[in-house]
Amino acid sequence: MNAIHETNLPGLTHRGKVRDTYDLGDGRMLMVATDRISAFDVVLPTAIPEKGAILNQMSRFWFNLLGDVIPNHMIAMAGDADAMANVKRVGPLINLAPEIARRSMVIKKAERIDIECVVRAYITGSAWAEYTRSGTVNSAKQPEGLIEADRFPEFLFTPSTKAEVGHDEPMTDQEVVDMVGTEMADRLRNASIEIFTKAHDYARSRGMILADTKFEFGLIDGELTLIDEVLTPDSSRFWDVNDYAPGASPPAFDKQFVRNWLADSGWNKEPPAPELPPDIVAKTVERYSQALERLTGETLAA
Repeated sequence: MNAIHETNLPGLTHRGKVRDTYDLGDGRMLMVATDRISAFDVVLPTAIPEKGAILNQMSRFWFNLLGDVIPNHMIAMAGDADAMANVKRVGPLINLAPEIARRSMVIKKAERIDIECVVRAYITGSAWAEYTRSGTVNSAKQPEGLIEADRFPEFLFTPSTKAEVGHDEPMTDQEVVDMVGTEMADRLRNASIEIFTKAHDYARSRGMILADTKFEFGLIDGELTLIDEVLTPDSSRFWDVNDYAPGASPPAFDKQFVRNWLADSGWNKEPPAPELPPDIVAKTVERYSQALERLTGETLAA
């Protein structure tokens, strides 16, 4: 399988850890999910074949499923000839290679809100690490006696800063208010919890647990809109319901194989990162593919 680590099309406006974004004019953009993978906030030199196509297809599924909850920025999947029939072929869309098209989505341009809107249903990862130190999550006191992977009494909104480089930092409720105002802070919290609730219930119907995820929002014509990716293995922690028991976090459908190998490699978590061995790449491809099939009922489109 071939991997696409980077795209170089006309009109590049932004290159993130995973996505390359291009301006199409008329308030539209082309968002390409490459096969890049990051860990410990560093983009790795090894790409994961088909990862971008999986992320793109999963985001499309969730945008459609959640469309009655909140509007999103998706116009069309670039590889869907029917959906693209009414999209003007300009700039990078002219002669777009099929392998890039299947990793790409035409989207509406939004005024991005620079907050990672994280929602948690279970105490794991960085939330568990903070709780074991101080009994708090995002500096908010939590019930005593929780054990790893316990379900919270209610879904928690635990926002963080959106860092282009380096680490995202947890934000208190007041810090969110200071950044965007009380009204927008309430809108972000309420929208995040509502979206998470529907996604969590749907995942359970597929035998999966949505432990936590992050959402990104923007404004399009003043309307709060779900943007970027949504509910993919890059942005979410999914568990098999049969693997779950409080006391330890089950294996997640994400890039944990990559993180574990890097942690054991002796790498100091500073650039440059080492190349990944083929078996770790293969296991990661398999895990992402399983997430797609388990959650959407779809196989990866050619």
